Amino acid sequence: MPTIARLPDLLISQIAAGEVVERPASVLKELLENSLDAGSTAIQVHLEEGGIKLIRITDDGCGIARDELALALTRHATSKITSLDDLEQVATLGFRGEALASVASVARLTLTSRARGASHAWKLRGESGAEPEPAALMAGTVVEMRDLYFNTPARRKFLKAEGTEFAHCADAVKRLALTRPDVAISLAHNGRTLFQLAPADRPRRIADILGDDFLGAARAVDATAGPILLSGFAIDPTRAGEIKDGQQVFVNGRFVRDKIIGHALREAYRDVLHGSRQPAVCLFLQIDPTLVDVNVHPAKTEVRFRDSRAVHQFVYHAIQRTLATPIQAAPAENPQNIAVDRNIPAISSPPTNFPPPLRHQGSLGVAEPAATAYLAFAQAAQRLTPGSSAPADAPQFRPEIAVAPGTSTSLYGRDGPPLGYAVAQLHGIYILAQNASGLIIVDMHAAHERILYEKLKTAFDDRQVATQNLLIPAVFSADPVDVAAVEEHGDALAELGFQIAPLGPNQLGVRAVPALLQSGDPVALARALIADLREHGITRLATARRNELLATMACHGAVRARRQLSIPEMNALLRQMEETERAGQCNHGRPTWTALSLNELDKLFMRGR
Repeated sequence: MPTIARLPDLLISQIAAGEVVERPASVLKELLENSLDAGSTAIQVHLEEGGIKLIRITDDGCGIARDELALALTRHATSKITSLDDLEQVATLGFRGEALASVASVARLTLTSRARGASHAWKLRGESGAEPEPAALMAGTVVEMRDLYFNTPARRKFLKAEGTEFAHCADAVKRLALTRPDVAISLAHNGRTLFQLAPADRPRRIADILGDDFLGAARAVDATAGPILLSGFAIDPTRAGEIKDGQQVFVNGRFVRDKIIGHALREAYRDVLHGSRQPAVCLFLQIDPTLVDVNVHPAKTEVRFRDSRAVHQFVYHAIQRTLATPIQAAPAENPQNIAVDRNIPAISSPPTNFPPPLRHQGSLGVAEPAATAYLAFAQAAQRLTPGSSAPADAPQFRPEIAVAPGTSTSLYGRDGPPLGYAVAQLHGIYILAQNASGLIIVDMHAAHERILYEKLKTAFDDRQVATQNLLIPAVFSADPVDVAAVEEHGDALAELGFQIAPLGPNQLGVRAVPALLQSGDPVALARALIADLREHGITRLATARRNELLATMACHGAVRARRQLSIPEMNALLRQMEETERAGQCNHGRPTWTALSLNELDKLFMRGR
């Protein structure tokens, strides 16, 4: 066996560099973090050949004194921590003191800096025995790295094409730019400027980096619990795309890929995303530095929380509450003049007051208004033809007719409720309604499905699942295994609101169903429930897969397509949607409604051109 010998310092440095310098983007990230830690207000980034040939970063930070330049290129030399106590509460992005040394061991590095108050700048090349020499620089620091891996060709061959490496570099710049919107940042590649970001507030910076489309499709997140604060934006579930890397998560200003936070996001979006769509977010978690360990990974992209469960629950509930925000009214487009400007008869304008109190349960399982005056009004509005005037028998809508005594006439304001009032049903599938801004289109099955799902969850949580006995049991054929499963778990099924009894070796009868699902097909409901029961067992159905089961029940119990609804039923559905959490998506994540403003409708028909 060869004798044991100490490795040369250069080889030690090159081996250690492999932990920090994976590709040009790794170098760029470390150098940018140093610039931000130095208090820079403006940073310029110049790249050539995807950062392989050149990375130059110019900042206006505090600079480095002449006597410290050589020390800055030494391994584990830093000004950011001095003791173990400092390591336990790191407040800077960089702190390990190995980035410059690692880069200098695998590339040609030049460091030029002018400390504040110094008469001029000094330059130091990252070569053995090099000494600082005078240089010209107004303020701050310029770090220039050339020819990455020029002395380690075995590692250079693992780099990707120029375009790929540049894409990683651009991502690194954008992520750092997201954390510090107060800092001006520019990026140039091969002499061409890609972007110049001026100091801005956080929403503007997020829009500059992720696009106005993301900001327009996202919901603001703002939650606090003790030493933890979460802010930023989370995509509206109906606007989520099929992207797998749309999560920008920062902990104390540091971009991280954290499994705890990632799992919390998936759970919060679980029953509001459609198919394989992924939640896109831009979130900033601020936490007491003593409660998080950032010294887990050399690249500092992983962290460890002291109480990971508490962080998980905090993020989960914060996002879940954000997604549960009730439907809000869109700003009206000059509502005071809409009817006058467009010559729309007053009879077809939406009522400006809330319909009368809800008095009884309808066949949809939601309360219906008993407003005969409003019903007559809506029916008369439907009889109007374009350009005609109101028929003589059409009742004029008056607040005193539709609003019961003691009921506020300004419950929704003069513009009416967010989803407006129903005017028609299209092909037995969609509800057409108008609000102060324009046209609302509702998928009635998807909307009713979400309403039932949320009510079932609440009833199940409160252990108050009301049942509805069937006048005549719904009988259907079943396998002996199904019959045995029903016999074994009869009590558990009763807790879910079902009474299913064997009527023979190959026959079952449904005698009662959850009252919320009374309008659904009892046989289809029973078959779906028994199928889940056989596959997962009653224990998992009541715990791990509870929501999936309730979602299935809601889907089977919701009003089906081609079902003709009355105007009161349609309006009842709209009002329930406005009161229901996550009503913008069905249980499968599909949107339940959309809106077309009058301006958008005008564009479709080229009005005013």
